[in-house]
Amino acid sequence: MDKQGAKKIKLFIMDVDGVLTDGSITYTSSGEEIKTFNVKDGLGLNLLSEVGIKTAIITGRKSVVVERRAKELKIDDVIQGKIRKLESYESLKEKYNLKDEEVLFIGDDIIDLPVLKKVGISVCVADAVEEVKAVCSYITQKKGGEGAVREVIEKLLKLRGEYETAVEKFLNARG
Repeated sequence: MDKQGAKKIKLFIMDVDGVLTDGSITYTSSGEEIKTFNVKDGLGLNLLSEVGIKTAIITGRKSVVVERRAKELKIDDVIQGKIRKLESYESLKEKYNLKDEEVLFIGDDIIDLPVLKKVGISVCVADAVEEVKAVCSYITQKKGGEGAVREVIEKLLKLRGEYETAVEKFLNARG
């Protein structure tokens, strides 16, 4: 990830399982799904919105828990149940009238490969599968669910020279 590429980014797209979570899925005895999210990732996503970068989720699974977390974080677009993510990616690009180089995508597994191969900045988490690591321009130090998304957001905003501005806006908006 470099300064020139970072300055072009207008849309930040994430996978969920293995990126925003550690990939674990727990079911209660009543069949409810439990996922654990990292609060640092959530605050980071708020920083993106402070500087006008749109956020989206494209995930292969469907989950009420993901819908709830996305709503809490005011994620702009949530697309669930899409194993073939490229179509969803193309529709997001069309919706926001964007080019590939204006999009960052962070994934971890083979279903993310088609999108990772197209975007301007391709990112994967430290514990991504090898096929994904081979095509990404940035591999996080942190594992999925352990603040990897926040790591990417901070790096992106610092390269753009907008980190301090985003933090200041976030703090001022919340008093």
